[in-house]
Amino acid sequence: MTAGDAMLKVSGLNAFYGRAQILFDVGFEVARGEVVALMGRNGAGKSTTMKALMGLLPRTRGSVTFRGRDIGALAPYRIARLGLGYVPEDRRVFGDLSVAENLDTGRQPPREGAPAWTPDKLFRLFPNLGEMRARAASRMSGGEQQMLTVSRTLMGNPYLVLLDEPSEGVAPVIVEQMANMILELKREGLSILLSEQNMHFAELVSDRAYVLEKGQIRFSGTMDELARSDEVRRNHLSV
Repeated sequence: MTAGDAMLKVSGLNAFYGRAQILFDVGFEVARGEVVALMGRNGAGKSTTMKALMGLLPRTRGSVTFRGRDIGALAPYRIARLGLGYVPEDRRVFGDLSVAENLDTGRQPPREGAPAWTPDKLFRLFPNLGEMRARAASRMSGGEQQMLTVSRTLMGNPYLVLLDEPSEGVAPVIVEQMANMILELKREGLSILLSEQNMHFAELVSDRAYVLEKGQIRFSGTMDELARSDEVRRNHLSV
């Protein structure tokens, strides 16, 4: 991958909760149209990395470059307006709003060079949502809310999406739909950074992987290389 191909480039990223340092000189890249898995056990620093990239942590150091622009000092809403989408682990749907209304809250103008999304296009991607467009989000299952959160983020027409633990705590049929969704987004040309513990899920959708352990990158390589490395998986991924 050449420098011109990098959609997102992170180097020397350090992040803190209060005085506790969580990330230590983390660095990685995501190319255009690439799906990259950020893997590790619970507490490894995956979600902290996502929040740091979106400017949601008060104390970070390092360089975060998105589409050639340094976004390290920007407010979260400004980062989102540049076309970096974020799907948090805890979903955060608006429970009193309908599916259609939740989608409207994420709407941003089309972007040159980014896939364009409409509710109808998203309902083709997630037929379940199309059948409940008038339903309040509070009356949806966890998996359905996960679909809705992803769809709301896509309404912002992002260049790259940060997906935090999309397969966690949802039914197997939803996990399958999530995998198909990620592959479809990749075909659309979207870049994705995926935080994940599920090795099987990551293998289905990802091109490359970085493995975090105690806030540090311990492995980087293709998914095939990770799958073949019993040592890395045993030392840094197994429970």
